[in-house]
Amino acid sequence: MSLFSKDKPADTYPVQKSEAEWRAELSPEAFKVLRQHGTERPGTSRLLTEKRPGTFACAACGHELFDNATKFESGTGWPSFFKPLPGGIATTTDRSFFMTRTEVHCAQCGGHLGHVFPDGPAPTGERYCMNGVAMVFQPAE
Repeated sequence: MSLFSKDKPADTYPVQKSEAEWRAELSPEAFKVLRQHGTERPGTSRLLTEKRPGTFACAACGHELFDNATKFESGTGWPSFFKPLPGGIATTTDRSFFMTRTEVHCAQCGGHLGHVFPDGPAPTGERYCMNGVAMVFQPAE
């Protein structure tokens, strides 16, 4: 079974690495989320409390995903954003667990980040519910 939806096959992303290369570069937790579509336990991410100016980038390839100015407290236990950076993400249809959701991936390496839901704040009304272990924070200089 492919790790990625039929909407965008894994081999169409610009950054390509073998499973062994990803395993060597990522922590076991990050590998589980980014490459195997896992989910971290809610409330465990150190990024939940990050409030400094800066950007959140993919933990696998460093591609910038979200500006911290778009982060909000959703109460879900995962870092949440109302808008990605232009070209930061890709989405696919996730039909796992007997439901249909929109899955969010890094636009460069295809790493699984989380899901987007239509219950976020203005101005977009979207909630990008991301796994913190799938991202790194880059403070503004």
